[in-house]
Amino acid sequence: MDDRPLDVLIVEDEVLLATELEFLVEEVGCHTVGHAMSSDEAVSMAHDLHPDLALVDVHLRDGPTGVEVVRRIHDDCGGVALFMTANLKRLPDDFAGACGVIGKPYSQHGVRTALSYLTTCLREGRAPGPPPIGLELAPAYSALWDVDGAARAV
Repeated sequence: MDDRPLDVLIVEDEVLLATELEFLVEEVGCHTVGHAMSSDEAVSMAHDLHPDLALVDVHLRDGPTGVEVVRRIHDDCGGVALFMTANLKRLPDDFAGACGVIGKPYSQHGVRTALSYLTTCLREGRAPGPPPIGLELAPAYSALWDVDGAARAV
């Protein structure tokens, strides 16, 4: 198993929220590789930095472009993204290729447990059990990480 910290890109146009997320990312043992505030900046950074995970808000400095950012990170960069948004209704059924979503407002505890859970999923290629409260996985990633099998084993 790979013990290096996950590299995380934060895509959030509100500086205070981005700073809080960076703190939470570091607190769970992950490494923040950058902070993007617009869609072009996010895609460029994802392409250049190859993060293990991108935390993406739907509404960025240049408008409600986060869904397109996630599609491009997934399709063009082969990356994994997680929506962090209050705009749950803007998410398409396929989650635009994201592994899931944490709805705003979120708690520090909720973000920490979700990041720990996703770290295990990404490192081991399987879920350690059902997702923690506050984290909704996309159906494709639930199947990929065999969440149903993990839930039965718990």
